[in-house]
Amino acid sequence: MEPSSLSDLLAIRRQKLDALHAADVAPFGRGFETDGAVADVRAKFAEAAPLRAAGRITAHRDMGKSQFLDLSDVTGRMQIFLHAKEVGDEAFAIFQNLDIGDFIGVEGEGFITKTGEPTIRVKRFEVLAKSLRPLPDKWHGVQDTEIKYRQRYLDLIANPASREVFGKRIAIVRAIRRFLEERGFVEVETPMMQAVAGGAAAQPFQTHHNALGMDLFLRIAPELYLKRLLVGGFPKVFELNRNFRNEGISRRHNPEFTMLEAYWAYADFEKMAGLVEELICHLAETICGGLQIAHRDADGNVVKMINLARPWRRARYADLIRGISPDWYELTPELRRARCSELGIDASHCVADFEVTQHLFEKLIEEKTMDPLFVTHCPKELVPLAKQNAEDPSVVDVYELVINGQEISPGYSELNDPIVQRRRLEDQSGGETQKIDQDFIEALEYGMPPAGGIGIGIDRLVMMLTGVESIRDVLLFPHMKPR
Repeated sequence: MEPSSLSDLLAIRRQKLDALHAADVAPFGRGFETDGAVADVRAKFAEAAPLRAAGRITAHRDMGKSQFLDLSDVTGRMQIFLHAKEVGDEAFAIFQNLDIGDFIGVEGEGFITKTGEPTIRVKRFEVLAKSLRPLPDKWHGVQDTEIKYRQRYLDLIANPASREVFGKRIAIVRAIRRFLEERGFVEVETPMMQAVAGGAAAQPFQTHHNALGMDLFLRIAPELYLKRLLVGGFPKVFELNRNFRNEGISRRHNPEFTMLEAYWAYADFEKMAGLVEELICHLAETICGGLQIAHRDADGNVVKMINLARPWRRARYADLIRGISPDWYELTPELRRARCSELGIDASHCVADFEVTQHLFEKLIEEKTMDPLFVTHCPKELVPLAKQNAEDPSVVDVYELVINGQEISPGYSELNDPIVQRRRLEDQSGGETQKIDQDFIEALEYGMPPAGGIGIGIDRLVMMLTGVESIRDVLLFPHMKPR
């Protein structure tokens, strides 16, 4: 749209606004009693039945004295029919000052058109909100990704595919809650502002509480508080929470994100892997229609298929590394770095030797794995909160679930030895004791039962299940630089 034509359209809408005021019609009206959301009204539809609906005008077919319109909200659309004879000349004159994008409420009765479309024959309508800007073209929607992410409301109005993704996200979160509650887990809430940022290795956001005179951190994970609840006697807990990490932004990372964490007393990482496999398959079958998930390009062509059929593959971390480089664990640290270069992997930023191995894993195994893979028995340096393996003290009893080339869920046999836990946290913090949650260590000293724990990145899970490739497409309001 050229700026001049846009300014003309804006001026016309302002003139119509003035006309409504002149007719003593409130252009930003009051509440209106309806029979529910648009989809609810459509579900209740019956010929000759009285119906009340409200929504945004998203289509208009002008046939002189007869007017056909679509009323829409995020749940769907409903056709309405308005005739001058039915509403009266005064109301029909008011209607002439309405545009696509305006909100109205209508009262009438149901009838079926000659084309078989359920429709409301309007007896009375009210102006509920005048739209002062034109909506995006309905045929092209919002194509500009900047507008999609910055003005999500326009994306939701214009793009059915976006509405479908967010509808599935809402259904997925609801189904997760129901799934866990049916298995005896209880939902809890833990602090989002913490004196010590613990439960993960990440850069936190920092703030200051004036009344207490202390610095606080937005949580990077709820783990340490949920484990306190195991100490307190809860056998099964979960939290669907917002976490915050002051790190990079990419198509797979946002500074605030949604995470599910769940803990099950007397379970272990194997049991938690089974729970996660059952949960994700349940979500795929009930919300996405099956275990074959298609990822498509902008033209609708399938670019990859993810097969969630059970049972899911399980493999030890070291065995996967040997599959890339059979003699990897016989090499010196210097030769491992050289091998990375031979394999086209830049490990120059890695400080510790275990980081070199992990970088190789991420680039040549994780990023290339599409179908579900439980990577088990990871190096203890990667997971300081997990229980050491009884047969091999160099690894811990964990899994990392990889799907769609990224980690979807870690799961642990949780470390409940306070002495080992203190030592692990000291190693992780580089000896800076102020970074260790001493209260958590003290809680462990009172005794925490052996337990299994899981985390699931909800945003990445939704990406995988809906077939989108950017985290911004599953966040209603992703973080972006100011314009």
